[in-house]
Amino acid sequence: MRIGAHVHQSDILAGAIARKADIAQFFLGDPQGWKQPVLPDGIEEITTSGLEIYIHAPYRVNVATSNNRIRIPSRKLLGQHLHAAASIGAKALIVHGGHVLDSDDPQLGFDNWRKVFERLESCPIPIYIENTAGGGNAMARKFDRIARLWETLDGVADLDKNVGFCLDTCHAHSAGEELVDAVDRIKSITGRIDLVHCNDSRDAFDSGADRHANLGNGTIDPELLLTVVRAAGAPTLVETPAEGQADDIAWLREHL
Repeated sequence: MRIGAHVHQSDILAGAIARKADIAQFFLGDPQGWKQPVLPDGIEEITTSGLEIYIHAPYRVNVATSNNRIRIPSRKLLGQHLHAAASIGAKALIVHGGHVLDSDDPQLGFDNWRKVFERLESCPIPIYIENTAGGGNAMARKFDRIARLWETLDGVADLDKNVGFCLDTCHAHSAGEELVDAVDRIKSITGRIDLVHCNDSRDAFDSGADRHANLGNGTIDPELLLTVVRAAGAPTLVETPAEGQADDIAWLREHL
């Protein structure tokens, strides 16, 4: 099983080596900004090293919203990051499911996701949609919403090639979704899990808070984290506080 971590874009290969990571995830620029992606230095060395890489889209991206001033630039930014990620050999681009306004019919958000794939001229690598922790009108917080999203995308997007699913354990826990059978329930919806973000949570079950903790230092039973990773059978990344990531990876390897 390939296990790795989210590392800083300025220190990708060295960060992965220090953590003994098989795979690495990073941003292509400011995760809170709207600027075009910036390719990291030393990408040739990274790609020839055999390190498998994933790119996370900026947090600002919300292609589901009814707000044109956010949705339209989000769609553009997503496309830019998608092609930049493909150009450096990334396996996939991970993006949060987004949300609509409290007063909106959630179907509007699902339909806006459909338009993403209708309007993409090409999809050179898969887009992995990630479940989220909070938001009352979110597209991918609750698993029943994820089911509606997949139903909406069916037919317009190649669900076997262009769309994947990333399961975040902290987000599921904070969203009020039990982890003990989370993998089976998600696989019954999406058919597979392509990537796991194995994170402990600083906050309580169903808190709606997205605050990660190092494994064993939060509110999630460590055995549940192992249950998810084993059942998913997918590459696994930790997005935990950086100073404890090497220990988190070592702990996963030891117990798996």
